[in-house]
Amino acid sequence: MLRNKLLSKEQVGTRLRLARHNQKQTLKQLSEKTGLALSTISKAELGQVTLSYEKFVVLARALNIEVGSLFAVPDEESAQALPTTAVGISSHKTTATPGYATRNYEYGLLFGELTGKHMNPILAVIDSRDAKEFDDYIRHAGQEFVIVLSGAIAIQFETGETLFLDTHESAYFDSGIGHVYLSTSDEDAKVVAVCTSGLPPGMA
Repeated sequence: MLRNKLLSKEQVGTRLRLARHNQKQTLKQLSEKTGLALSTISKAELGQVTLSYEKFVVLARALNIEVGSLFAVPDEESAQALPTTAVGISSHKTTATPGYATRNYEYGLLFGELTGKHMNPILAVIDSRDAKEFDDYIRHAGQEFVIVLSGAIAIQFETGETLFLDTHESAYFDSGIGHVYLSTSDEDAKVVAVCTSGLPPGMA
């Protein structure tokens, strides 16, 4: 569902750089606002490294944009025009959602083109099977809901607790507690995770 259509690191990096230029921020200013290393942001803009979801959330907030705008389906690829704000009813075909690959996950933000959202739905394929494959636990503001579409996963928390979920089982937790998703099935697991956005853009 994701793997036949992945955004390249260069595509996402170009969008990130354009957003920074639109806000008239230097790399140094953005680094100071986010706490991310200047070299990390620069490499991400050049498509030399991938970033995890929580780092994109921090960058998007500092740039006063929706995190989904970095992953939205280009207009020419959209099957139909969608509303630009999260008001009323809208639909989305998940097969049209481009993914972004990191060392641990492949994920795509659903309804990335909508603004004013209070939550970010994410379709993800879980590749990792050992927490040692991560540089650190993932932490971001808000709360998180996840349901397993296929396969099975373990959610390992920095507290030492681990949740095991099979297909169609779900969990709800505080995203601020460090966590990682691990596939425990023979095949890579597929999930939908919904993250609340915390503070809206511009209010950090």
